Amino acid sequence: MLSSLRKWKQLSRLQRSLVLFLLALLLIFGLLTYPSVTQQWRGWSDREDLLELNDRDVTDLPRGVKSILDDAAGKAPPPAAGPHVRPAVEPDAAAGAVVEPKGPNVPILPKPPIKKKNSPNKRGPPSLQKDGNTSDTVRAEKQVQEVVQEEVAGEEEDKDKKIVSWRGAMIEADQATEPPPSAIVGDAAPPPGPANPADTVPPEVPTGTVDRLEAVCDAFRHAWKGYKDYAWGHDELRPISRSFGEWFGLGLTLIDSLDTMWILGLKEEFAEARDWVEKELSFDKNVDVNLFETTIRVLGGLLSTFHLTGDRLFLEKAKDLGSRLMPAFKTPSKIPFSDVNIGKGTAHPPRWTSDSTLAEVTSIQLEFRELSRLTQDPQYQEVVNEVMKLVHKLPGKQDGLVPMFINTNTGQFTHKGVFTLGARADSYYEYLLKQWIQGGKTEDDLLEDYLQAVDGVRKHLVRQTGPSKLTFVGELSHSRFNPKMDHLVCFLPGTLALGAHNGLPGDHMDLAVQLMETCHQMYKQMETGLSPEIVHFNLQANDGNDVVVKPADRHNLLRPETVESLFYMYRFTKDTKYRDWGWEILQSFNNYTKVPGGGYTSINNVRDPLNPGPRDKMESFFLGETLKYFYLLFSDDPELLSLDKYVFNTEAHVLPIWPSAPK
Repeated sequence: MLSSLRKWKQLSRLQRSLVLFLLALLLIFGLLTYPSVTQQWRGWSDREDLLELNDRDVTDLPRGVKSILDDAAGKAPPPAAGPHVRPAVEPDAAAGAVVEPKGPNVPILPKPPIKKKNSPNKRGPPSLQKDGNTSDTVRAEKQVQEVVQEEVAGEEEDKDKKIVSWRGAMIEADQATEPPPSAIVGDAAPPPGPANPADTVPPEVPTGTVDRLEAVCDAFRHAWKGYKDYAWGHDELRPISRSFGEWFGLGLTLIDSLDTMWILGLKEEFAEARDWVEKELSFDKNVDVNLFETTIRVLGGLLSTFHLTGDRLFLEKAKDLGSRLMPAFKTPSKIPFSDVNIGKGTAHPPRWTSDSTLAEVTSIQLEFRELSRLTQDPQYQEVVNEVMKLVHKLPGKQDGLVPMFINTNTGQFTHKGVFTLGARADSYYEYLLKQWIQGGKTEDDLLEDYLQAVDGVRKHLVRQTGPSKLTFVGELSHSRFNPKMDHLVCFLPGTLALGAHNGLPGDHMDLAVQLMETCHQMYKQMETGLSPEIVHFNLQANDGNDVVVKPADRHNLLRPETVESLFYMYRFTKDTKYRDWGWEILQSFNNYTKVPGGGYTSINNVRDPLNPGPRDKMESFFLGETLKYFYLLFSDDPELLSLDKYVFNTEAHVLPIWPSAPK
């Protein structure tokens, strides 16, 4: 140290000054370059995250795995702002300046139309605010911990299982029968040019009289614009990346939307879609399709559109598809396989099981029966009627409730002792009633099975919450009750009401009213005003919340079931509260799922209004079902698809009630 000091003193004044000057320059240069280097690395990391995101379907992530969209949603290149959304970037960005994003990390979706931060005891958008705060939710979750801890332990044991989807819901692969949507994703379209500054006004809360029917038409046009611009002719729109996803390659969204466009009076959009069906839709392709999904969406959509328009193009396409689905029924038991190659004429079960889902094999009857009536070819009705006859007499039911799986080799129920009205069993119960109505109320076995099932639901699955006495439908697993209810179960109020309208016991309607209130609360008690995919109910008699939502269940897929039941309830009761509830839901969809540039997206977290987490997927049923039921709910014309003349299949496609008993 002393020697270094002596050497320093031996230097001339000029030399010492030069050394100090160079050290100062190095220090200043280091300070200036350090932030830019870290920022550059951070930018590279973000881009890699987004590239990874585009290569996989978020809906196929295992439960409990946090979606990359949670982190990347705010980093995607923001689309231009439109007339109903906030500016995608700050004004300075238009001049080329780099502007750091402000506020929540979700520049893609419009922010809810609030002018100031909610007080701690209010939730959601202004029209849906309610008492409570985050600490209430935490406290409520602690209060029901004992109720659900056994199921949580079960989830830990199963966390390594492969996950696939049932109509978008996450389930284990070893119990699933539907193949997951393919990973084929189209290239993202280039973002549009700079937005007009006049179009960057934040949305305002509507005041005064609002034309609700026109609001539904506006929502459809916005969804359709995204599909037309970025996914035309493909199965599904990915509105965030402005690209498409392919499942079967049959234009699912387009065909699902045909009758909705006709009902809404969107003639130009319908004409474009019809032209595509005539010139582009072909079933002569080497592709495996799911029998159930293809029947309810494509076959049902074509038959419905034929009945509404009288255009035989759609009937001819339906006949072609129906004949190509028939190989699914060539099994030892006559219980159909889940998958069919419509080009090769072969069929097979899923890769991981020889079972079919009970809902899959018992929710294709309306469509196949109608195809036989129209074509005068009995083969379609015969194969699906045989399935119902087999299920009618099978052992393994519990007071009309059925297990979720059936083996295609033996024709017997599997996974016995597990009963639910949610995924994999839901539409079995729906189609019992609707087949009976479709056929002129002459098929006694169907009515008998339906009435027994409703009694079984009351006896084994219906409970009330502790805090507010909300009536809900849970699940039964080997005599153990689980207070878990899928959003899918919200079809039940409408189905019960439809049965009561057709002369079934009046207490069915009483149960429908109670369950409708619960489904409404599944929306109202969430901070975004949108229901999660699955809820658990609090059975403890305390002051906690009725509804508890696990982190893995907080997503919303734009599902139709609650709106469907609101439609039935309003048609039969004329109680305007059901319309008001539907209007609140539509506003919440617009506030939290509407994507600038076109389309709506499913979201990851209905409990976080500031960062709902877009999933970059618009299911075809949003246009085929959800928006259709909104329109019918708000319509004042009771003869618009009269429920005394039509039945709706489980994808909201209309089929006529037969004028006489089937031959």
